[in-house]
Amino acid sequence: MIRTGLLLAAGASRRFGPEDKLLADYAGRPLVAHAADAMRSADLDDRVAVVTSDAVAAHLQGFRVIRIEQGQQSDSLRSGLTAIGAPDRLLIALADMPRVTAAHLDAVLNHAGDNTIAASHDGATPLPPACFPRAMLPALATLKGDQGAGRLLRDLPQDAFVRAPDLLIDIDTRADLTD
Repeated sequence: MIRTGLLLAAGASRRFGPEDKLLADYAGRPLVAHAADAMRSADLDDRVAVVTSDAVAAHLQGFRVIRIEQGQQSDSLRSGLTAIGAPDRLLIALADMPRVTAAHLDAVLNHAGDNTIAASHDGATPLPPACFPRAMLPALATLKGDQGAGRLLRDLPQDAFVRAPDLLIDIDTRADLTD
C-alpha cells in the first residue's frame, strides 16, 4: 500500500499581514517546521509539499516540493494531486496547524479505508488532516475555490473522524501565535 502525504503550504496569509505566516516564529521555530516535522515522522512512503516561496521550501527537506504561483486553496490541492500520481492513501495536512503530531497523522491514515475518507474533528467541525483513498482522488481534483477538501468532509458519518480538539488549531492571525 502506497501512503503519500501532501502538505499544503501555499496559502496567501491575508489575515496574518504582509509577512509570510509560515515563517513566523511559533514555539521557537518557523510555523511550517512543526507541520513538516510531524509529516516527516508519520508512516508515509512519500511526502509532497506545495509552496509559493523558496523561503518556505527551505524548511521542507525530505519532501518533493512543488512551487506554484499564489492562487486559491484548490489550486494548490490540484497541483499536489498532479504531482503525486495515484497512491492508495493520500493524507492532506495544512502547514499552519503546528500542534498536529505524527501520531495523529498516523491515526487518520489508519482510520481511512479503501473506499472511506477519514478526517480530524475538533468536537464541532471536520478538519484536516484528512486521508483520502485512491477512489476519492478524482473528486478532489474537481474542487474549486478557497475551501479545498473541506467540502468533502462535511457530510461524513461520525465514525469517519479522529477526534483531537487540542491539536487542531490553525494559525490565521498574529494573535493566534500566542494561543
